[in-house]
Amino acid sequence: MDLYEKFGIKTDNKVLYDMAFTHGSYSTEHDLDYDYERLEFLGDSVLSVIVSEYLYKKYPHYGEGKLTKLRSNYVCQFALIHYSHELGLDKYLNVAAQESNLSKNEILSITADIFESFLGAMFLDQGWHFVKEFVSNYIFKFIDANTIFFADYKSAMKEYGDAKELDVSYKIINEYGVPHDKTFVTTILIDGKEMGVGEGKNKKEAEQAAAKVAIEKLNIKVF
Repeated sequence: MDLYEKFGIKTDNKVLYDMAFTHGSYSTEHDLDYDYERLEFLGDSVLSVIVSEYLYKKYPHYGEGKLTKLRSNYVCQFALIHYSHELGLDKYLNVAAQESNLSKNEILSITADIFESFLGAMFLDQGWHFVKEFVSNYIFKFIDANTIFFADYKSAMKEYGDAKELDVSYKIINEYGVPHDKTFVTTILIDGKEMGVGEGKNKKEAEQAAAKVAIEKLNIKVF
């Protein structure tokens, strides 16, 4: 289905949406003077404000810290990837032919990016109320359902360690793969004792995976 028909967009500024789905590699290949990165920057802020307002009104008794943690779950990369796939935005992406061998991690990152760049384009073209209604229709249902896209296991482990006066640390024990697509293997140590091992496409991801193992062993509540 046509992008504009699918989302009820009436516009005379289609180049703005072309820009929202243009990866830098495609821009270079076709000698274009734009890509989606500036719109992604704008869309990130727009999404954050809309979600923040909704959470502020939905949870009047939550403090700043709890609201911040809650918001991060609905604007994190995992959430953006889910939104983008559910809406089929990846089907509109323009990527250079030579980029067809992108790693899975790189593709997922781009998929998250274009959700934000699409919001940025709609904001400039259709205005605040249109974008707010769009987010309300497609995103707020996940908040109402308490969907968890990303549980911050590292923060939970830090809180546990602080409360119990235990030293919580992480150590990379292995890494493998080509330079642009490595996998890291990390262990979590609690007072020097190994409590879990995790893998990830970057160090933070591996640490979160290791912390998750420790969380499950210790039966600690997260989020």
